[in-house]
Amino acid sequence: MVWIPGGTFHMGSDAHYLEEAPVREVAVDGFWMDRCPVTNRDFARFVAETGHVSLAEQVPSIEDYPGADPLLLVAGSLVFVTPDAPGDSADWTRWWRFVAGANWRHPQGPDSSIEGLEDHPVVHVCHGDALAYARWQGKELPSEAQWEYAARGGLDRAEFAWGDALVPDGVHRANTWQGHFPDENLALDGYAGTSPVTAFPPNGYGLLDMIGNVWEWTDDWYRPHGASAQGKACCLPRNPRGGSAEESRDPEAPGSALPRKVLKGGSHLCAPNYCRRYRPAARQPQTIDTASVHIGFRCVRKVATP
Repeated sequence: MVWIPGGTFHMGSDAHYLEEAPVREVAVDGFWMDRCPVTNRDFARFVAETGHVSLAEQVPSIEDYPGADPLLLVAGSLVFVTPDAPGDSADWTRWWRFVAGANWRHPQGPDSSIEGLEDHPVVHVCHGDALAYARWQGKELPSEAQWEYAARGGLDRAEFAWGDALVPDGVHRANTWQGHFPDENLALDGYAGTSPVTAFPPNGYGLLDMIGNVWEWTDDWYRPHGASAQGKACCLPRNPRGGSAEESRDPEAPGSALPRKVLKGGSHLCAPNYCRRYRPAARQPQTIDTASVHIGFRCVRKVATP
């Protein structure tokens, strides 16, 4: 783990997506953070010692998904499949497939494995899987403020974890998508899928893969930022947290949507023409039961001093 000294920073951005605004100054106490995302090697040891069965390996219960076709309630997870041709970039069903048998051991489906990917980030883990691992380690999942503060690496208000240029001097600093998403992946950074967690340089705090490769779970319930996120005018918010589970639910799916946590960091599927969320300020809501081929996590430990 790496010690992240406490301090203040400007959280969010007014220049990109609405959910990142407004920029507000907050304070964060010091904490320890995993140097890199949890890897397949790490997660395999956790499973071997605890017998943990990830959510993607379990057959969903009809009680948890009332109204669902029982024939569709099978163990599996979401896998990215490159479309055959350009098309509507707003129609995510063209590239996301629910694949029976896809899980952390079989990231592309039952015929795939993690052999040779031991140092890649574990994927197909839902929020509960990540939380179980963290507790086994005597750790926690980071808050959104902790995660963003750490990702900036001491560069307050910079666009990226390394400065203001996405590809400084033509050198890729993170595993993201190059080309037209979702049908053209040029892999100019050297990777078409996930990459080893040590493939790219660390940020100013010595943390690896804070941007790109895989999205990372935080432990904050999602809520759109707004006036309520700024705190009282007289006080600098300290260690701010998200909203409640109830207010995190998708308002466009009342009565059925599960609560959502905040994801941070973007992934290897983030592209300039589709998802510019490979930045510290970027954030995305995700239902707590979701597992996919581009979601992982890392842990933190809170202590007073290093």
